[in-house]
Amino acid sequence: MTAEAPVTTSPLDPPAPILVEFRQVTKVYGQGAAAMRALDGVDLRIREGEFVAVMGPSGSGKSTAMNILGCLDTPSGGSYRFQDAAVETLSRDQRARLRRNYLGFVFQGFNLLNRTSALENVELPLIYRHIPAAERRARARAALALVGLTGWEDHTPGELSGGQQQRVAIARAIVTQPRLLLADEPTGNLDSARSHEIMDLLTGLNRDRAITILMVTHEPEMAEYAHRVIHFRDGRVTE
Repeated sequence: MTAEAPVTTSPLDPPAPILVEFRQVTKVYGQGAAAMRALDGVDLRIREGEFVAVMGPSGSGKSTAMNILGCLDTPSGGSYRFQDAAVETLSRDQRARLRRNYLGFVFQGFNLLNRTSALENVELPLIYRHIPAAERRARARAALALVGLTGWEDHTPGELSGGQQQRVAIARAIVTQPRLLLADEPTGNLDSARSHEIMDLLTGLNRDRAITILMVTHEPEMAEYAHRVIHFRDGRVTE
């Protein structure tokens, strides 16, 4: 089954271009009797500008699919295309460049440097891209302003609430202007009110900045923010 729904604003509008696509992707861990098929012939298309939620029970394959989409793992079979690039044919260094230049990541645990200010945390991806210091700082401040943290630039994570820490993490993810934002349980460590704040923020980034978002979540209430929901079970897309 191919998981796809065109993103359009009118029945007369052409569908947006496909940004990422799985073609019969498989992922097998181990060999022989110990082999475990984490993905079993997955077809998946995500178009530019979509906000897609991925759901499924533990062991369903959703995290494996996320890791392959994020160039953190490679498929055992099938094809993963990012725009026109066959990602499975790229070298490790080429996949790292794709990840650094086109992808942004948000995690459940925030993954911030504890002794480093919010501004410095957001600057970090730009250091790896060798952006000059003045430009780094300006772009990091702009990203923090975009997530509503103007005035909090010099605070460390320990001085911020959980919701604020996730906002810093989102600012860090978008400061490189990624084509695709991968969010892995972004509200998993937050209370209900903060969760809805983060989802409103992600929805605004998708709507106003045209950032394509793929979000893994186990919460149906959070998945309702997405344009569509893809369900995984036993390594396959079920609906």
